[in-house]
Amino acid sequence: MFPNSILGRPPFTPNHQQHNNFFTLSPSLYSHRQLIDAQFNFQNTDLSRAVSLQQLTYGNVSPIQTSTSPLFRGRKLSDEKNLPLDGKRQRFHSPHQEPTIVNHIVPLSGERRYSMPPLFHTHYVPDIVRGVPPFREIPFLEPREITLPEAKDKLSQQILELFEACQQQVSDLKKKELCRTELQREIQLMFPQSRLFLVGSSLNGFGTRSSDGDLCLVVKEEPVNQKTEARHILTLVHKHFCTRLSGYIERPQLIRAKVPIVKFRDKVSCVEFDLNVNNIVGIRNTFLLRTYAYLENRVRPLVLVIKKWASHHEINDASRGTLSSYSLVLMVLHYLQTLPEPILPSIQKIYPESFSPAIQLHLVHQAPCNVPPYLSKNESNLGDLLLGFLKYYATEFDWNSQMISVREAKAIPRPDGIEWKNKYICVEEPFDGTNTARAVHEKQKFDMIKDQFLKSWHRLKNKRDLNSILPLRTAVLKR
Repeated sequence: MFPNSILGRPPFTPNHQQHNNFFTLSPSLYSHRQLIDAQFNFQNTDLSRAVSLQQLTYGNVSPIQTSTSPLFRGRKLSDEKNLPLDGKRQRFHSPHQEPTIVNHIVPLSGERRYSMPPLFHTHYVPDIVRGVPPFREIPFLEPREITLPEAKDKLSQQILELFEACQQQVSDLKKKELCRTELQREIQLMFPQSRLFLVGSSLNGFGTRSSDGDLCLVVKEEPVNQKTEARHILTLVHKHFCTRLSGYIERPQLIRAKVPIVKFRDKVSCVEFDLNVNNIVGIRNTFLLRTYAYLENRVRPLVLVIKKWASHHEINDASRGTLSSYSLVLMVLHYLQTLPEPILPSIQKIYPESFSPAIQLHLVHQAPCNVPPYLSKNESNLGDLLLGFLKYYATEFDWNSQMISVREAKAIPRPDGIEWKNKYICVEEPFDGTNTARAVHEKQKFDMIKDQFLKSWHRLKNKRDLNSILPLRTAVLKR
């Protein structure tokens, strides 16, 4: 299963002809599973008006075995009291404090308030979900073929082998998509016009075998107050998961954060998920990053090895005051854009119509279709690019006065706004202009990040062996 050279056996010849599932998989690949216990009776709920679900069968797909692995492995929430405010996630719900579920009020912008309908009523469409286009599933499109770069030196070969061992497989994506499809049908019993999107690393091309699934529930295309309205909606979803779906979803938790989430584990796919409400910029940047991922064949291997390197050195955890994976990806893209001979352009500049924030959500997935592969004159190999990335942020980038901007394809002066003051790292979100690295607000953490860039650059420059900065056996076993 693992590359032979990484595990100490003779090197193998990688299969460089790769396929990727370029868009969301069609839910028509599957049929429903049984999610409703016929004996459930809910107080104050008129089940005669509920939408009935068909029994689940997997058709020609073999059932996926349920794992007995611990819930949310690798997530550490025990030291939350010491975490920075932006990264802190506190448990909001406990078994001893059940949230009320029927006829809550959702605070909206201004003075407007609307009553929420009783659960499972499908004839009433509340105003908070009007404005979402009529539901249409994203069609299944043929995956784009991509040939991986050649590896003529040891370091590049190590990077490529690590990538091939750890990259997310189509089968991994299918498991997540199956869960998304079924959860969407369930949630639409509460919010008939809502839509559930798979976002983040699962779909943007930079996922690994162990990547969690990120889901965005869209109830309307206008902004949602995350402290009130989104939290209330997630309370209803959490209650629904705890009652109706307890046989399929393991210990859902409502987590309070700047963007609140419901965290849960799907017992069928054995995948851990984070579900948010109306974080619409996450949908847009998923397809922007996916376009960059397949624009040039060196991008995905380079991003994966850098994410693995950052995780190994404990500088890839926004909840603990370091860099989020999203910020790291933007940093890699920025570096590739700013080389003397760029490997990537700014696709937002070249194709403004395809990546406009005004594009309706149900059309966002079409944007990458308009972007052909980028032909760069830069022929640097993966090993040299990794060294250059470490050197750029260790010695060249001016952290004090510059901001990383993928939208502009260059470093730009920091804005004067309050969000950018007293921040050690500034990475511009390509759509809404916020700082994706705002969690890095302690000088100690910032110094640790800079120090790791510098040390790793020196080690790798001297050894030209990836093991000098990232133990490959460990990285592969973690997937």
